[in-house]
Amino acid sequence: MFFERIPGKEYPKEPESRMVIRFQDCDPLQHLNNAKYFDYYFNAREDQVAKLYEFNFGRLFRELGQSWVVYQHQIAYVRPAMVSEWVRITSRLIYFNQDTTVTEYYMTDDTRTQLKNVLWVTSKYIDVRQGERVIHPPTVMDYLETTCLPNVDFHNWNFNERIREIKGSLKAKG
Repeated sequence: MFFERIPGKEYPKEPESRMVIRFQDCDPLQHLNNAKYFDYYFNAREDQVAKLYEFNFGRLFRELGQSWVVYQHQIAYVRPAMVSEWVRITSRLIYFNQDTTVTEYYMTDDTRTQLKNVLWVTSKYIDVRQGERVIHPPTVMDYLETTCLPNVDFHNWNFNERIREIKGSLKAKG
């Protein structure tokens, strides 16, 4: 089983990870290399999903030969993440349908007051043996329904407006 919903259990919709920016991932200016944001985000999400939802990507791949592949990125570099800095990474599923997901990621400083980066990733669900798009099986749909952020009108969201909203929510918390 890739995911099994436990009746009555509350599943967090906006998991967060705390990570340190590694020297090896930075440029000569001590900023996190632009391409490395993807590694930090994808590693954080993989850990969050395994821990919080007990969703097993490896088992899904081995047993069904299916997985998601990235179709599109939209990314904004707001403030640099610096070498040895502790950061917070939040990820949340904001949209899905029968064969597509959109995950929103954002990175803040450790105090959650400064936005560093925002990323939207659109992924397509495929059968890796055939290299073709397929629909999400029922167990995967159950996982997506359980973990998706509710009340998101994704098709009417604007990426730049989302950046402003996230910034505003950080200031409101601080």
